[in-house]
Parts: sequence; C-alpha cells; structure tokens
Amino acid sequence: MSERQPRLARADFRMFRAIPTRWHDNDVFGHVNNVVYYGWFDTAVNAWLVEGGFLDPATSGIVGLVVETGCTYFESIAFPEVVEVGIAVERLGSSSVTYRIGVFREGAAQAAAQGRFTHVYVQRAGQKPVPIPASLRAALAAIQS
Repeated sequence: MSERQPRLARADFRMFRAIPTRWHDNDVFGHVNNVVYYGWFDTAVNAWLVEGGFLDPATSGIVGLVVETGCTYFESIAFPEVVEVGIAVERLGSSSVTYRIGVFREGAAQAAAQGRFTHVYVQRAGQKPVPIPASLRAALAAIQS
C-alpha cells in the first residue's frame, strides 16, 4: 500500500473552478459518490483548456488523453454543496502534463479530496504522442507549482 499524501491547502493551487453538486451525485450513503470526483477533475482541467483557447473538443487536431488519474479522500461532500476545484501543474513533460487537483468545500482551507490527472498530447487522427504546443506549454508553466 502506498503512503497517504499530506492534505493540501488552497495555496497549493494556482486557479479554481466552482462546480455545484447535483441531486444525483449523492449515493445511497448520502454523500457524493467517488466516481463524481473524477468528473470534476475532467471538468476543471478541460474547462480551463477550452476557456484559454487551447482545446476545441470537436475540432482540435491535438488533444490530451487521460493516461493516469487517482484520488485520495479526506472528508465527505454531499448535495447541495458547491465545490471549488483547484488545479496546478505538478509535472510538465515534452508531450505530457500531470495536474495536481484539489476538491474544496466552498471557502474551506484544506482539500476534502485531492488527486492527480495526467494528459498525454496526441494527434487526434493517429493517436500518436506529439510535443505540447508552445502556447499551451507557456500557459501550463504559468500554473506550475
């Protein structure tokens, strides 16, 4: 079993996205189901990419594919809370980027859950790795921790 990572704080992240929980996010135990967190990871990262002009989900010739993700949970979240998902770049390679993700209760100082999310950039058509485009690399470097 791997060692549990230290719980992260807001200062460990470079930008945040507010995401409201939904009625159907809760499971039979009365809290947001674990799989929903991975959707929040995707939403936070890809919304940042779209808003920055680095990704058009329908037409971009170069896209990031998820090759690794993981999450550690510290406390439960439940509908109707709003979460604030923080992202920062943990590692920037030539064709890959690993994001650090933190899920915070609205206004909370420490992450309720945290994880990693790795994209490898590929040509959409052939799915072969390519270098991260220069403009995206510069934006990723700006949010690197």
